[in-house]
Amino acid sequence: MSETTPRQPSRYFYEPAAGHGLPHSPFKAIIAPRPIGWISTRDAAGVLNLAPYSFFNAVSDSPPIIGFSSSGLKDSVVNAEATGEFCWNLVSADLAAAMNLSAVETTPEIDEFAVAGLTPADSQVVSAPHVAQARTVFECRTTEVLQLKDASGELTDRRVVFGEVVGVHIDQALLKDGIYDTVAAQPMLRGGGPTTYFTIGEAQRSHMRRPLPEDLGVPPRA
Repeated sequence: MSETTPRQPSRYFYEPAAGHGLPHSPFKAIIAPRPIGWISTRDAAGVLNLAPYSFFNAVSDSPPIIGFSSSGLKDSVVNAEATGEFCWNLVSADLAAAMNLSAVETTPEIDEFAVAGLTPADSQVVSAPHVAQARTVFECRTTEVLQLKDASGELTDRRVVFGEVVGVHIDQALLKDGIYDTVAAQPMLRGGGPTTYFTIGEAQRSHMRRPLPEDLGVPPRA
């Protein structure tokens, strides 16, 4: 090995289909930190549901579309598909304990808003309620519900719900000179071990301008 060849670290390797052999799935810890999809829905009978999903993110900005993934056909998936609507609610640090209470595995007739001591608020565009205490809310119309397949083409019990954001609520205190202040919003983020969460602060803020073609001496895209 030459002096210029980087030294390779000792690696732990596993094939997921055979199991990881560790106390907690490293896949969940590696894809981190992840924003939390705190999804509120109403079923056809009017029963409210509120549940957090750590497999969640934005997937498109135009149109604005978000998606959350569920292990199994849970109430949020059933309701979002049946009614065509759901809301995403920001889990800020002050709502972390309430979010955790809403994660309880219970029967469909139980209202997690009540369990977590939260107030359901009427939305402006959709009929699904949102969390009144949440400082940012997306009202969404369901666009697709996909049952995921594995690499062999077999269907799994995982569903992904996609929804177009048709209404946005923002606490005006989070808008600084018209720019949304992510640090001030104090979003809770999932990562690490089975009970691990993160938030962000000013120490983690940085700025990086995307380079222009002329900065790198390359031709611009046609």
